[in-house]
Amino acid sequence: MKNLKFILICFLVLIIALTGCSNKEMKANENNNDKVTLRLPGGDWGYPSPYLHYTRGPGAFKMALIFDSLLEKDEDGLISWLSKDWKISDDGKEYNFKLNENVKWHDGKKFTAEDVKFTFDYYKKHPPVWNELIVNGTYIIKETKILDENTIKVIVNEKNATYLERLGTMKILPKHIWENVEDPKKFNSKKSVIGCGPYKLTGYSKEQGTYKFEAFNDYWGFKHKVDVIKFVPVSDKVLAFENKEVDTLMAPPDILDRYKGKDEYKIYDNKPFWGYRLIFNMKKRPILKNKNVRLSFAYGIDRKELIEKIARASGVIGSMGYLPKDHIWYNDDVKKYSLNLDKAKELLDGKKYEFEILVGNSKDEVKIAELMKISLKRIGINLKIKSVDKKTRDGMVKNNNYELAIIGHGGWGNDADMLREIYYSSKTLESNSPASGTLPGFYNEKINELSIKQMKEFDREKRKEIIFKLQRLISLEVPQIPLYNKIGHLVFRPSKYDGWMYTYDHHYPEHCKLSYLERE
Repeated sequence: MKNLKFILICFLVLIIALTGCSNKEMKANENNNDKVTLRLPGGDWGYPSPYLHYTRGPGAFKMALIFDSLLEKDEDGLISWLSKDWKISDDGKEYNFKLNENVKWHDGKKFTAEDVKFTFDYYKKHPPVWNELIVNGTYIIKETKILDENTIKVIVNEKNATYLERLGTMKILPKHIWENVEDPKKFNSKKSVIGCGPYKLTGYSKEQGTYKFEAFNDYWGFKHKVDVIKFVPVSDKVLAFENKEVDTLMAPPDILDRYKGKDEYKIYDNKPFWGYRLIFNMKKRPILKNKNVRLSFAYGIDRKELIEKIARASGVIGSMGYLPKDHIWYNDDVKKYSLNLDKAKELLDGKKYEFEILVGNSKDEVKIAELMKISLKRIGINLKIKSVDKKTRDGMVKNNNYELAIIGHGGWGNDADMLREIYYSSKTLESNSPASGTLPGFYNEKINELSIKQMKEFDREKRKEIIFKLQRLISLEVPQIPLYNKIGHLVFRPSKYDGWMYTYDHHYPEHCKLSYLERE
């Protein structure tokens, strides 16, 4: 019996040892095979094809996970992507792109120069939601020629310093899928989201506002650091983050102290490339063509108060030259306007005015209008606040159906040519975007001249000098009032994921494709 007990004990010890080894091996295998899955705050921003995502918000970013472009952006500027090299002719009218080889579409078909040519031809006939190929109402591409399977020449209509980025950042479509699509706005099958980008769309619910992207294993470019990206809507973002239901939080300034100084968290301060501006409709209210009236707004609005009470100190006063602090070509030597009620009254010369101000129905926009109303009333300007939902507001602005309006949007870090897009004025060209475009009724010949001049200057330093002059002139004219730019605070757990990065011109690292890929 003793021998039998001894044998049983030895057998049990052996089983436990083997089980322990097996568990360790399994754990090691799990660690080796673990997929990195990120859960990010979501919500519906449209179907992520180039034609069906929403004009506002992160819909274009989600689409960019699926579709690649000839060039991409990193912290410093444009970098090679589908095109591994490019050359611009001396006259600035021909762009030769040498394409990367061995690129595959998600369905396994080979990517070639035919796809690039097809895409640029297709976009002329069917402009996508985000269209950089139209400047001043004209499609910039005259002709696209295939030189060989991996080389393409794009001939443009004129010399323009912004065209490389415009051509380089358009998302390329697979010809074999889209060549028979006559109405891309009705094309929403699974084939419509086949791209050659690093991720495939494997789940989408418009009703629930959820997305699921999984790594494309045959991706030609950088290796994946993140295997699965899920976007999930949450009712309380702070609570969801603290319960680890989502992996990032754009934290309100008043709760940042919860995360500061704790090893569990990292905090990134976003660049101030999202902001609010007050726009004047000088066509509907011609009195706004009087510069003194516009200047009275500049001196009569307490923009520091807006930052303190609405942004809770997480913001910077808007530059009257428009390009915000941290923009690569921000000019600090512009005219600055601080609160000066006496100066504002003097400019109005005792006259009193009433304007209707259009705002979205968000708490912040309404509060901005209310604080402005209190401040401007002291100088003789009465504001009647009209609050509508955001889509209605955007539609009214697009149709110039307003007197004054407050607009909030991103994109303030974009190429400085946006100064032309916003301030260049023409009697025949009207804006179609609530977030950019000409200001109704405003016209300034010198601003027009500098806007066109910078666009045609290829020498970087010379162009920068023109942009600085343009900002200075804009600040003196006050065609609109940039109120303030927000500074967001991204909080995340580095133990879960620590690969976030910013592009040089954008304020959300979650919107940067390179955040999810290994960098060489």
